[in-house]
Amino acid sequence: MPTYLTLYNWTDQGIKVVKETVTRADQATKAIEQAGGRVLGIYWTQGRYDLVAIAEWPDEDTAMAFALQLATVGNVHSETMRAFSRDDMQRILGKLP
Repeated sequence: MPTYLTLYNWTDQGIKVVKETVTRADQATKAIEQAGGRVLGIYWTQGRYDLVAIAEWPDEDTAMAFALQLATVGNVHSETMRAFSRDDMQRILGKLP
Protein backbone atom coordinates (compact mmCIF):
# COMPACT_ATOMS: atom_id res chain seq x y z
CA MET A 1 0.00 0.00 0.00
CA PRO A 2 1.21 3.53 -0.67
CA THR A 3 2.64 5.34 2.34
CA TYR A 4 1.80 8.92 3.27
CA LEU A 5 3.42 11.27 5.75
CA THR A 6 1.12 13.98 7.09
CA LEU A 7 2.20 17.08 8.98
CA TYR A 8 -0.42 18.63 11.26
CA ASN A 9 -0.88 21.97 12.96
CA TRP A 10 -3.59 22.60 15.50
CA THR A 11 -6.17 25.21 14.63
CA ASP A 12 -7.36 27.69 17.25
CA GLN A 13 -10.20 25.26 17.94
CA GLY A 14 -7.81 22.30 18.20
CA ILE A 15 -5.47 23.92 20.70
CA LYS A 16 -8.41 24.83 22.94
CA VAL A 17 -9.13 21.11 23.34
CA VAL A 18 -5.48 19.97 23.34
CA LYS A 19 -6.07 17.76 26.39
CA GLU A 20 -8.11 15.51 24.08
CA THR A 21 -5.33 15.09 21.50
CA VAL A 22 -4.40 11.52 22.48
CA THR A 23 -8.05 10.45 22.46
CA ARG A 24 -8.56 12.13 19.07
CA ALA A 25 -5.48 10.36 17.69
CA ASP A 26 -6.87 7.01 18.89
CA GLN A 27 -10.19 7.81 17.23
CA ALA A 28 -8.43 8.78 14.01
CA THR A 29 -6.45 5.54 14.06
CA LYS A 30 -9.66 3.53 14.33
CA ALA A 31 -11.26 5.55 11.52
CA ILE A 32 -8.21 5.00 9.30
CA GLU A 33 -8.37 1.25 9.90
CA GLN A 34 -12.11 1.19 9.18
CA ALA A 35 -11.41 3.02 5.90
CA GLY A 36 -8.87 0.37 4.88
CA GLY A 37 -5.69 2.19 5.92
CA ARG A 38 -3.04 1.38 8.49
CA VAL A 39 -1.32 3.78 10.89
CA LEU A 40 2.42 3.22 11.15
CA GLY A 41 2.91 5.96 13.71
CA ILE A 42 1.60 9.19 15.20
CA TYR A 43 4.08 11.54 16.85
CA TRP A 44 3.64 14.81 18.70
CA THR A 45 6.44 17.15 17.72
CA GLN A 46 8.15 20.37 18.70
CA GLY A 47 8.85 23.05 16.16
CA ARG A 48 6.86 24.09 13.11
CA TYR A 49 4.40 21.17 13.23
CA ASP A 50 2.41 19.86 16.17
CA LEU A 51 1.96 16.27 14.99
CA VAL A 52 3.26 13.92 12.33
CA ALA A 53 1.43 10.81 11.17
CA ILE A 54 2.64 8.03 8.91
CA ALA A 55 -0.02 5.83 7.36
CA GLU A 56 -0.55 3.40 4.53
CA TRP A 57 -3.60 3.71 2.31
CA PRO A 58 -4.98 1.34 -0.32
CA ASP A 59 -5.14 4.19 -2.88
CA GLU A 60 -4.99 7.96 -3.27
CA ASP A 61 -8.76 8.40 -3.34
CA THR A 62 -9.17 6.77 0.07
CA ALA A 63 -6.30 8.81 1.52
CA MET A 64 -7.80 12.03 0.18
CA ALA A 65 -11.31 11.21 1.40
CA PHE A 66 -9.97 10.67 4.92
CA ALA A 67 -7.97 13.92 4.83
CA LEU A 68 -11.07 15.83 3.76
CA GLN A 69 -13.21 14.20 6.44
CA LEU A 70 -10.63 15.02 9.12
CA ALA A 71 -10.48 18.63 7.93
CA THR A 72 -14.25 19.03 8.42
CA VAL A 73 -13.81 18.46 12.17
CA GLY A 74 -11.78 21.67 12.37
CA ASN A 75 -9.06 20.75 14.89
CA VAL A 76 -6.08 20.58 12.53
CA HIS A 77 -4.64 21.84 9.27
CA SER A 78 -2.61 19.26 7.38
CA GLU A 79 -0.04 18.82 4.65
CA THR A 80 0.25 15.31 3.20
CA MET A 81 3.14 13.91 1.20
CA ARG A 82 3.43 10.60 -0.61
CA ALA A 83 6.41 8.72 0.82
CA PHE A 84 8.50 6.18 -1.08
CA SER A 85 10.41 3.34 0.54
CA ARG A 86 13.89 2.26 -0.49
CA ASP A 87 12.38 -0.55 -2.58
CA ASP A 88 9.91 1.88 -4.19
CA MET A 89 12.73 4.24 -5.10
CA GLN A 90 14.85 1.43 -6.51
CA ARG A 91 11.92 0.37 -8.73
CA ILE A 92 11.38 3.96 -9.86
CA LEU A 93 15.06 4.46 -10.63
CA GLY A 94 14.93 1.29 -12.71
CA LYS A 95 12.53 3.09 -15.07
CA LEU A 96 15.05 5.79 -15.91
CA PRO A 97 16.70 5.54 -19.32
